[in-house]
Parts: sequence; C-alpha cells; structure tokens
Amino acid sequence: MKRNIRLVLIGELILIIGIFVFNIFMGSWGLAAIVWFIDLPSLLLILLVLIPGLLIMGEWKDFIRAFSVGIKQYSLLQLKNIIEAVDAAQKLTIFGALFAIFISGMLILGRLDDPRLIGPNLAVCLLAGFYAVIIEFLLLPLRLNAERKMNEEMDLGE
Repeated sequence: MKRNIRLVLIGELILIIGIFVFNIFMGSWGLAAIVWFIDLPSLLLILLVLIPGLLIMGEWKDFIRAFSVGIKQYSLLQLKNIIEAVDAAQKLTIFGALFAIFISGMLILGRLDDPRLIGPNLAVCLLAGFYAVIIEFLLLPLRLNAERKMNEEMDLGE
C-alpha cells in the first residue's frame, strides 16, 4: 500500500490539534488557556538549533527530501542519507529543547524572590519540552516511512 507521507503528517497534525482542543474544552479553563501554550522564545530556540544544525551538517537537503519519500523515487544511498538526516533532526530537536529548558530554568532560579511567579515560570520552562514532543511526533513518521521504503527497495533488489 502506497502512503503519502504528507497526508500522514497532516493527519497527525489534526490529531494533535484535536486532542489539544478536546483538553481545553473539557477543562474548566476555556479558550483563554490556549495562550498558556504559546512561548515563541522557546520555539525559536529549538528552531535556531535545529535548522542551522542541519545546514551546518549538510543534512538540510536530505531532510527536505524526507517529505517526498514514497512520492518520488530515491536510491538506497539517498534513502539512507534521508534516514540519517531525520535522525539528526530528531537529536537536534531534543538538544534544542534541553537548551531552552536549561535557559528557562536558570532564569527561574534567578528570580526566586517572588514565590507567586514560580508556577507560571515553570510552566513556560516546560513548554520547550512540549514543543519537542510535538516536533518528534511529526518527525517519527518521516523516519519510519524512509526506513520502510528502503526495506522495500532492498527486497526488490534481491
């Protein structure tokens, strides 16, 4: 069965948004809680580790190709490079999130004089991990799709 990875990613994104909206409406917080999940500095920090990291390692082109595996034909070597690029993206996402969490944690520890701010600041600190989980959730099918396609190509070659 031929799967379009782009449709899989769109389906995952709809699933994430659906779960998020369900939790927001089932809780007593209402739509105002959506703002609690937005922290552009954490997201930017993750992306500032991910994108330049892939560019510096020379993996950017292969990472972009991961979105068209199954649509376009790739050789075994190209599929292997795509898998390595997605693996690098997964690791860089984790490193970026840890970096953002450590920076937020240090900022929280520097402002312990007001105990009322510890809870909201810790929530912001954890958002980087939340973003990393979402990005990983989207990167995993890219890797699995490329691995499956590589296995299919290896079976055809024998």
